[in-house]
Amino acid sequence: MIKRLLAVFILAAGLLQTQSLVLFAAGSGETTVMMQGFHWTSWKTAPWWGELGRRAGELSGAGINLVWLPPSSDSLAPEGYLPRKLNVQDSNYGTAAQLGAAVRALHARGIRVIADIVVNHRVGTKGWADFAAPAWGPDSVCSDDEWGQGEGAPDTGKGFHAGRDIDHTKAYVRDSIKGWLKGLQDGPGYDGWRYDYARGLAPGYLLGYNRATAPSFAVAEIWDDLDLNNTNAHRQASVDWMDAVNGEIKVFDFTTKGVLQAALGSGEYWRLADANGRPSGLIGWWPANAVTFIDNHDTGPSPGGKLKDKGWPFPSDKVQAGYAYILTHPGVPCVYWPHFFDWGLKEPITALLKVRRAAGINSASPVSILKAEQGLYAAVIGGRAALKLGDRPWNPGPGWSLAAEGPFYSVWTK
Repeated sequence: MIKRLLAVFILAAGLLQTQSLVLFAAGSGETTVMMQGFHWTSWKTAPWWGELGRRAGELSGAGINLVWLPPSSDSLAPEGYLPRKLNVQDSNYGTAAQLGAAVRALHARGIRVIADIVVNHRVGTKGWADFAAPAWGPDSVCSDDEWGQGEGAPDTGKGFHAGRDIDHTKAYVRDSIKGWLKGLQDGPGYDGWRYDYARGLAPGYLLGYNRATAPSFAVAEIWDDLDLNNTNAHRQASVDWMDAVNGEIKVFDFTTKGVLQAALGSGEYWRLADANGRPSGLIGWWPANAVTFIDNHDTGPSPGGKLKDKGWPFPSDKVQAGYAYILTHPGVPCVYWPHFFDWGLKEPITALLKVRRAAGINSASPVSILKAEQGLYAAVIGGRAALKLGDRPWNPGPGWSLAAEGPFYSVWTK
């Protein structure tokens, strides 16, 4: 169990209906920067694992030290999110041998690798639930799954219509999943996990899998609807989930994504400060456990302009400014592969990463917001970096040097 430091914030009256404490993880001085090492159509570039291994030097050179891979198990869907044979690591991204070679190439460059773990649901080999590798019976399927023949307990989280909802109350199912995860550590050599669709099962089960495997990094996808007029409720839901796992699993900061793209899209930069003058995303409450991002395979476009039906894309002309924000602010920033390699943003993102490291910004660096108003956001981070967003003039004053700039942003260091 990791140690945690309590920080109790006095919040504006009426903003929260719960009195849950906001907790900060020990070891929050980490300088981890993640790359989402794929997009929705990466499987069409065969073998994708070869592409990842080939790019290891570029990633390391830019300052990336953690890469999130797509689901590597055999899957009905080519993207990997309808897992079929968990123990088979041949997929549309390449063979098990090619996967192992990619992980070794990344490790050789000092980059940790995390696997995309889909355990909420599963599909059969030929039918609805004829599970193989590993074999599970009909009692592994939740009784309220749409299959109608599940013999397990009711679902402990949100249902998923495209696959069978798995009953994690069954000890043999849990043991089987733990064995699979340990095999991923021993075989391909994964260092950690990204838990897909974490709302689909009770958080205690993911905590159990996490403790059984002791990953060096773990993050969950907690994607709830965001009301821009009540962002506290959204980030409180993330805090509540992390409280349920004792802070041992981080979450993606969907609150920051939503607020930041709304602010940049409209110039309403007042959205970036909460009632207490802190960042209005999850990074304002639990920065060390917040994984910030601009877009991912679900929300943003992939090469060729493909956008999923339920996409939630960042304004395309503001993406670079979005990176200026997350790469100068606390949290663990995650860069989206297409932005870096396909949009021509490799150089400006690399410049921002250089600023982050030179200024010593980490996942828990303090933020002093100086301006958050229509047309202008200005903040000093960690006392050594300053950021301006917007089209209005502002600079931090004497003693600061301009370190990076682009459309709608400027960054200074001291």
